[in-house]
Amino acid sequence: MTAGYDPYAFEPFAVTADLAVFTVRGGALHVLLIRRGQEPYAGAWALPGGFVLPRESAETAARRELAEETGLPDRLVAELHLEQLRTYSEPDRDPRMRVVSVAFTALVPDLPEPAAEGGGDAAHARWTALDEVSELAFDHAVILADAHERIGAKLEYTCLATGFCPPEFTLGELQSVYETVWDTTLDRPNFRRKVLATPGFVEAVPGAARLTGGRGKPAALYRPGPATTLHPPLLRPEGSSR
Repeated sequence: MTAGYDPYAFEPFAVTADLAVFTVRGGALHVLLIRRGQEPYAGAWALPGGFVLPRESAETAARRELAEETGLPDRLVAELHLEQLRTYSEPDRDPRMRVVSVAFTALVPDLPEPAAEGGGDAAHARWTALDEVSELAFDHAVILADAHERIGAKLEYTCLATGFCPPEFTLGELQSVYETVWDTTLDRPNFRRKVLATPGFVEAVPGAARLTGGRGKPAALYRPGPATTLHPPLLRPEGSSR
């Protein structure tokens, strides 16, 4: 201990790690939720997460809690790309004690269904359509709203959207990802023009096409290009939900 320093001079508080994990299923944006099995808020839905242990980082705690509470495979959880969202530190956000939360978010492709029975203080875990989420425990509704805004912004300036399409996809399928996350309708010719004009965003698959319904000709297929960021960015239309 450092000489002259008294750690008991300060009121103790706990640190938690919470996760807002999104995926696109059936044309709708879904978020991973757990039903709490313990007080406080027993029976309420919440984001996965829990207390950071003394000898682990916030990100390590986030991955551990995600695996424990949802039953998702350890390998999958270990490979998941988490982005730190922000810190939530309002004094009364947890009725048990002073708790500061480090929140993470991720937009992931087609993860499996979580285990029917959760672990830790989670009684159940499930993917829930974002527009069907009602009340959440703690301040998780605020965290969820902030995370939704963050992933919407990432689609504007990164190539993240291609990760939610098949390995070879049509521009219509890519457009559907943007429309789902942004909750808006995009003009098809304008979207196509912007995507094809952005260097390295997508690459045409020579000679490949796919019937997409109707009587039109088969749609050309594309795959992700080498770029990771979009120059210029693909901005949301004015007036779309944020």
